[in-house]
Amino acid sequence: MIFETLYIQSAKTESPLELQTPKAREAAANVSEDVEATTKKSHRTSQMETAIHLFKGSVGAGLFAMGDCFKNGGLAGATIFLPIIALICVHCEQMLIAGSILAVERTKGATFYDYPDTVEKCFEYGPKPFRRLAKIMRVMVETFLCVTQFGFCSIYFVFITENLHQILESYGFDISFNITMLMCLLPAMLPSLLTNLKYISPVSALASFSLIFGMVATLSIALSSGPMPSPAERHLFTNGSQMSLFFGTALFSFEGVALILPLRNAMKKPEKFNSRYGVLNVTMVGITSIFIITGFISYLRWGEDVQGSITLNLDPSNTLSQVVKIAAALGVFFGYPIQFFIMIRIIWPPMKQNYNSAQKYPITLQVILRFIMVLLTFGVALLVPKLHLFISLIGAFCSTALAFVFPVFVDFVIRAQRPKGLNTWVYLKNIVILIIATLGIITGTYESINEIVKEFLE
Repeated sequence: MIFETLYIQSAKTESPLELQTPKAREAAANVSEDVEATTKKSHRTSQMETAIHLFKGSVGAGLFAMGDCFKNGGLAGATIFLPIIALICVHCEQMLIAGSILAVERTKGATFYDYPDTVEKCFEYGPKPFRRLAKIMRVMVETFLCVTQFGFCSIYFVFITENLHQILESYGFDISFNITMLMCLLPAMLPSLLTNLKYISPVSALASFSLIFGMVATLSIALSSGPMPSPAERHLFTNGSQMSLFFGTALFSFEGVALILPLRNAMKKPEKFNSRYGVLNVTMVGITSIFIITGFISYLRWGEDVQGSITLNLDPSNTLSQVVKIAAALGVFFGYPIQFFIMIRIIWPPMKQNYNSAQKYPITLQVILRFIMVLLTFGVALLVPKLHLFISLIGAFCSTALAFVFPVFVDFVIRAQRPKGLNTWVYLKNIVILIIATLGIITGTYESINEIVKEFLE
């Protein structure tokens, strides 16, 4: 659900959120004329509306993985480090906003730049040695965004299948996990073949309601299922390898950096978004608190048995538990075509531009592309059916780069243009963030792949 609001909002705002640069307008037109047409019908958002969009876009499948996150971080360790990670994420988002504002100010006629635009323009307007990297940096950002969205779609397949498989088993159906996932393929395929966002976006509200209901009900069951174990029975801190997995899961859950710029631009008063007590800071405090509460209760209740999604810890034979699993699975299922739409928005425009067949038969070729990409996300989910490890891998490899690395690069480039812009404090602060990001990427990716290999060998 991380990027869901980004594209739904861009289909509802008076002026397109992501479509205000010539390149972006052209790319969107390549996908569907109707998508751009729907951008003329709505209003600028208030602070409360923006906060709701930010909350909805940040609280998704990662919230259900908070129990596993606390298992890898420990009760005390996760409680301490989760807010620190959130603080760094917000700080990096503030740096990205500063870069976007500067890029817009320096570009005649520009009113808004999204994440890839901002990175490209900041390098383009930066010191001479960095200017030649502008296009490369844009491609890198778009690649990481695309891989992240691909990972989300595959994770959604695993999430839905695991919950559905438990329910089917509780009713005595002897169906393998792979066959259960295959049953989910056609329902996921059909809406993903639609090339028009206006037919997809109505499921957003239903998806959000289902996820929130599932989470509240899950925590209610966890708190009411007898005496809660003592914190002394759980690990307060963990070792380095587990902390690497914790880092990946945390970044997967927090990484909503690409959502920030469109939401800010959609506001009546954009300056209220990133002020000290603005929408970004206040909402992220609330989101972090919810993550901590969810993870703490889940790990305290189920300990080392906590699953990659805490809904899987609920008794599948209990009627309420079945309703919760179905609600959570539906919430994620309804989010799949929106996440998938975002990935296609990145892949399709350059394909249409570079291949004559895509220009002659745009609808046919785009449907074929969508069909193939759904099969690929399904195939990856089939190969790596361990939800918690998949989440850690995507979080460590892709989310860390998007949330930490590229915003720091932007900050370095824009400060290098100012007299005394790169003082000792800025250097140290940015270097520390890059060190944390590098360690997170290397160790988190290694441990996730290592655990995945172990699962295969077993």
